[in-house]
Amino acid sequence: MTLNDYFPILLLTVVVGFFAVFSFVASNLLAPRHPTPAKLSPYESGIEPVAMIGNEPFPIRFYVIAMLFIVFDVESVFLFPWAVVFRSLGRGGVFEMAAFVAFLLGAYVYVLKRGGLEWE
Repeated sequence: MTLNDYFPILLLTVVVGFFAVFSFVASNLLAPRHPTPAKLSPYESGIEPVAMIGNEPFPIRFYVIAMLFIVFDVESVFLFPWAVVFRSLGRGGVFEMAAFVAFLLGAYVYVLKRGGLEWE
């Protein structure tokens, strides 16, 4: 392989970099600016935060459920490439994916038993 074979990759990298910088600059120059106290608050939703009892942050259960969703969502992404090459993997691929799904199912059952998905 010569250096000329890598020219399309270099060109694409330059175009993507230019587009990224141009997008940031254009949005910074063209975006309307109407700051309100709600938009300037630390919460991104624009809703005024309510005073909680004892000034506690969100309950930890909210974060646990969000993290569990992310973990199971990311793990389910591995099922799609497996489904694409399912026929070429043979029995070994099927057994490996069955073990993977069994591991995920075991983790899900563990979370259910521990009460990780209960919303009170």
